[in-house]
Amino acid sequence: MANYVLVHGAWGGSWGFDRLAESLFTAGHRVVLVQLKGLGTRASELAPGITLSDHVGDAIAQTEAAGFQRFILVGHSYGGMIVTGVAAKLGARIDAIAYIDAFLPEDDQSLWDITSQFEHDHYINSQKHTPGLVAPIMGAGNPRLGRHPLLTLTEAVKLTGEEKKIKRRAYIFASAWEPTPFKRFRDKVMADKAWEYHDAKASHDVMGDQPEQLLKVMLGLAG
Repeated sequence: MANYVLVHGAWGGSWGFDRLAESLFTAGHRVVLVQLKGLGTRASELAPGITLSDHVGDAIAQTEAAGFQRFILVGHSYGGMIVTGVAAKLGARIDAIAYIDAFLPEDDQSLWDITSQFEHDHYINSQKHTPGLVAPIMGAGNPRLGRHPLLTLTEAVKLTGEEKKIKRRAYIFASAWEPTPFKRFRDKVMADKAWEYHDAKASHDVMGDQPEQLLKVMLGLAG
């Protein structure tokens, strides 16, 4: 039996991982679907002051509450920022880390630092009348998506060396999504033998488009 901690992306909620979580449960594993402050099931807590550190803290607190001493850490999209922050604190306890079509920051980089002018314009312009709260960058009209705290996108990750203690690293790239901001991270991991690379013929919603492939990768990380 393995323990999985699943961290969703911006504007959405943990529901994006429902199918994967159910499949992992069925296979006999334990799962924490991280609930991030201000998003998803915690949308009522949304406030401009929420930071990336708050979301990293949410993931750590919920992992501790589940009693997971060792675990596999998984992040989708913006969740890549969060799992990187968690890894910098709990790396020695993490058996494997997986990025699902996700941002992969280096030390002292924020999500702002690793996105383009297109994203920057959206982050600023869409929060002019809701200061500090950014509208969804895609999926407009989807009632399940809400606004996202701007400060989570501008706070940098600080690596500590703890993250280097993780022995297995995997990246799943959604190759059927264009335009994608993740090609630079795909290229980085493909050039590094320390990473396991997986190409998913999927949109950004890898969980919905390639559930069987994703489950196989996740189960493989427990092997």
